[in-house]
Amino acid sequence: MKRKTFHNAAGYKRVLWGLQAVFIALPAVLFLTGCAGNPGGRTEPYSETFFAMDTYMTFTIYGAKAEDSLKQAEDRIRELEGLWSVTDTKSDIYAVNHSGGKPVAVDGETEELLSFALEMAEETGGALEPTIYPVLAAWGFTTGENRVPDREEIEELLNRVDYTGVRWDGGSIVLEEGSMLDLGAVGKGYAGDQVIQLLKENGVTSALLDIGGNIQAVGAKPDGSSWRVGLKDPFSGGVLGVIQVADEAVVTSGSYERYFTGKDGKRYGHIIDPATGYPVDNGLASVSVIASEGKLCDALSTALFVMGLEDAERYWRQNQGFDMILVTVDEGIFVTEGVKDRFSLQSEYQDMTVNVIEK
Repeated sequence: MKRKTFHNAAGYKRVLWGLQAVFIALPAVLFLTGCAGNPGGRTEPYSETFFAMDTYMTFTIYGAKAEDSLKQAEDRIRELEGLWSVTDTKSDIYAVNHSGGKPVAVDGETEELLSFALEMAEETGGALEPTIYPVLAAWGFTTGENRVPDREEIEELLNRVDYTGVRWDGGSIVLEEGSMLDLGAVGKGYAGDQVIQLLKENGVTSALLDIGGNIQAVGAKPDGSSWRVGLKDPFSGGVLGVIQVADEAVVTSGSYERYFTGKDGKRYGHIIDPATGYPVDNGLASVSVIASEGKLCDALSTALFVMGLEDAERYWRQNQGFDMILVTVDEGIFVTEGVKDRFSLQSEYQDMTVNVIEK
């Protein structure tokens, strides 16, 4: 593996993990937008925060059509949430999960999203697994009633986890009885892409979307400079560093977002390894993916976190179209060469080592 190192390590000390409520996950990425003029149009943005897809979202839009675009964007998010919610009895996903193995006709967008999720599951060797929901539920990450299932229960549940068991019957989905879909690992990214498309069709050229920690940008800031997006330190919760983006998405996954401490004193994160049925424990603390499509970032941030450092590097070399920033539990930072000149550590982290992954 070819790596290039810059910044000298000089005794950086890890900040201990703090207590965190299981379902109050801090956003993985933070805004650092600054102020900017807009000589060609509105100088102040319209901004709105709302709750959807089980998370808080903040949309900030510049331009003459910003106010109307915000309303349309929120409506679009809620429309897609209505299709993909696991708990909404009127959603496509709920209908499929409770179909008893019978074909269920779904909306074209549900079909498109599921097709993408299955494609990414295949490409990542099952590291992204859209049928992991039964195992996730057993650990209590869908209910807040966390527990450590015994090995026999996990092994039985893993028999229901297999993305290759999802079949198509025309425009209908056939899911084996006992299996359950959860498109949460790709849904927010896809929804963000749809909102981005809507905004561009409305003539918006500058906007920043925080979709529950998924960051997606329309163009650059109104003054033409890049958006500055802060990446969270998975140890302290502060801002580890800043990545500059324009017309791109940044999505981070990490074991620090949602977790609980078992009776055995061990901390269990919410990202499950489909191969074992247990929370991922491979030395990675967080994975950030940067690409033009939010859905790709969403899918890969989870899949690469499951893979671990070496396999994530290997996957990146074999598949272009994205960059990544990985943080390990021993405070290592690894960035792909496509973003090395756009990523900088905050001053208090300057002593950390940053390794550049080269092709």
